[in-house]
Amino acid sequence: MQQKEEHLDEKELPQKSTKEYVLRLFITGATPNSVRALTNLKKLCEVYLKGKYSLEIIDVYQQADIAEREQLIALPLLIKKLPLPEKRMIGDLSDTDKVLKGLGLKQ
Repeated sequence: MQQKEEHLDEKELPQKSTKEYVLRLFITGATPNSVRALTNLKKLCEVYLKGKYSLEIIDVYQQADIAEREQLIALPLLIKKLPLPEKRMIGDLSDTDKVLKGLGLKQ
């Protein structure tokens, strides 16, 4: 069996951040999409933001007032509060490339 070698330009690789990230994940209980979003986000944070992030998980069924203040349009929803600019990402966060771009870790 042959192993395929990939050569990536360093600019294409996600950069580990030195900034502090403040993240809020809005979920709807233990629905499959919410569980996937939480699992995917935790994995991503441990690889790319280890020790440099805070994550608040908000179940809109239990904390509707917070959800109302944030003017949510769809769930699950990840809001990157810091570093600015604030970004919002909807879905189960399974597209790692898209999430890294949304967090500003990849161009």
